[in-house]
Amino acid sequence: MQYEVKNAPLPVLICKLDPNESIECQKGAMSWMTPTMQMQTGLGSGAGGLLGALGKMAKSAVTGESIFRNTYTAQGGAGEIAFASSFPGDIICFDTSANPIVAQKSSYLANTMGVNMEIFFQKKLGAGFFGGEGFIMQKFEGTGMVFLEIDGSVITYDLQAGQSMLVDTGYLAAMTEGVSIDIESVKGIGNKLFGGEGFFNTKVTGPGRIWLQTMPASAIAAAINPFITTAK
Repeated sequence: MQYEVKNAPLPVLICKLDPNESIECQKGAMSWMTPTMQMQTGLGSGAGGLLGALGKMAKSAVTGESIFRNTYTAQGGAGEIAFASSFPGDIICFDTSANPIVAQKSSYLANTMGVNMEIFFQKKLGAGFFGGEGFIMQKFEGTGMVFLEIDGSVITYDLQAGQSMLVDTGYLAAMTEGVSIDIESVKGIGNKLFGGEGFFNTKVTGPGRIWLQTMPASAIAAAINPFITTAK
């Protein structure tokens, strides 16, 4: 399969598939395609019978995403399919065979066959409550590529063992599995009350790579909310 991402900051992922090649996506993600692309709705790769189906239902309940996946296959010739981003930003590709990827909820767009999505639970209670990323993230692993939506532009850092970065709420888009998450309190009561940064920051510690996004949807919502209130 060949793919390209075009036209950021309102990007679209365009995939060109060979005959009989397939790609999976979240329900409703397809934007346009050639007539050779045939859709099949199911539980997606890795469902694995009744237990797998129950597992998919549990994941759907906690992540808020649909239990179903759409699989598009090029039949009768090569095919092309496009997935447009739902938010201004970028679309990036991860090779899960190199390293499992942990990402924020709602970032999933599509994947090649052989990629499994699992729930990733924050191991530390405080990080789940105050870190801004929540208890539930998503982990992608397997032998293929996964395409994720990033809010705004993306900045990457490679953290060495024990090296850390403090991240404000919502700016952590993804990380390799070896990165740990904790929280760190903002120092000084005046800073907490009047600094505008809240009481806690997310602390990510290597070894591993992190992907930070420059325009979280939560930040955009907070910025335009006063104008919506005034309009009403």
